[in-house]
Amino acid sequence: MRVVDTRGGAHVRRPGQVTWRLTRALLRRREASICLVAILLLAYFAISTPRFLTEPNVRELVEYGAAPALMASGEVMLLVCGEIDLSVGNVYAFSAWIMYFAVGTHMPLVLALVLGLLASAAVGLVNGIATVFVGVPSFITTLAMLFVLNGIVLVASGGYPVVPPGGPTFQAVLGLYPFSAFYWAIGIVAVLQLVLTSTRWGVYTVATGSNLLGSAESGVNVRAVKIGNFVLCSLLGGFAGILDSFRLTTIDPLQGGTAIMFTAVAAAVIGGTSLLGGSGTIAGAVIGVAVLSMLNDGFTMLGVNAYWFDFVQGLAIFAAVVINLQVQRKRKMNLRVLLRKFGVGVGA
Repeated sequence: MRVVDTRGGAHVRRPGQVTWRLTRALLRRREASICLVAILLLAYFAISTPRFLTEPNVRELVEYGAAPALMASGEVMLLVCGEIDLSVGNVYAFSAWIMYFAVGTHMPLVLALVLGLLASAAVGLVNGIATVFVGVPSFITTLAMLFVLNGIVLVASGGYPVVPPGGPTFQAVLGLYPFSAFYWAIGIVAVLQLVLTSTRWGVYTVATGSNLLGSAESGVNVRAVKIGNFVLCSLLGGFAGILDSFRLTTIDPLQGGTAIMFTAVAAAVIGGTSLLGGSGTIAGAVIGVAVLSMLNDGFTMLGVNAYWFDFVQGLAIFAAVVINLQVQRKRKMNLRVLLRKFGVGVGA
């Protein structure tokens, strides 16, 4: 029931109606389900074990999740445009070693850091070119790159870890100082969320994954979009590896790898990103990382067998894919309207 304001003829909604409308709008968001799961897990583990919400454990959870959150964000951008990167976990190790070897040639540390990031971007560029122009499926391209990078790092390092270069201030800013890795991750993730939802690049990324042929005919350079997102994903993986190297005070040839890559992909999928392309959410992927981190940490504190974590993660991925398929069957995106909004010509 609505109350009529006789002075202006306007309808005034009751507070209950406004609250209900806001609740419905929030529940329609892709992040709603994974956010609810995160809240329930947080409550359960907080009640089950008093140590869960202690300052040292919260700090460990937050700092541990920074690198997977960056990598999951990159995977979201790729998955949305219809591709995937299995090599990002090895770029994670590769970039830190490039930086270390560059410092060994007396290159200034800042330039060595930039070189490590450029090497990461170059890996993404190779992945993108092989996928887009050569026609090799991204699953195969990046799987091959995974082994290539792993071999390069092991041969070059001799299989032994080293101490990261740089003085105390440099190391503190790039991960050693409490929560510094978290601050880097939050800032970058926030920017990427805006890029995906509020920029021309984000619209083109969604359009490419939703309807490749239609987007190309509408004037979108789908090749550039895919290659750009390959580069972005590898760049984020490389930066995540550098952050973790300084946070852990070691550059290990075996760090990263498939474990952190699968965590990033799993977080993206259970966070609401479709494996079929065309839809996704970076915010949901970050919440997905939080869920997986809480599960892993909570199981450890409760003394649950570590193997159950893989079991639960597998079930979560399967359930997320099934839900995404159902959602996609019921939701039709009007890409022509989005493309016109950003000034792209639409064919008849």
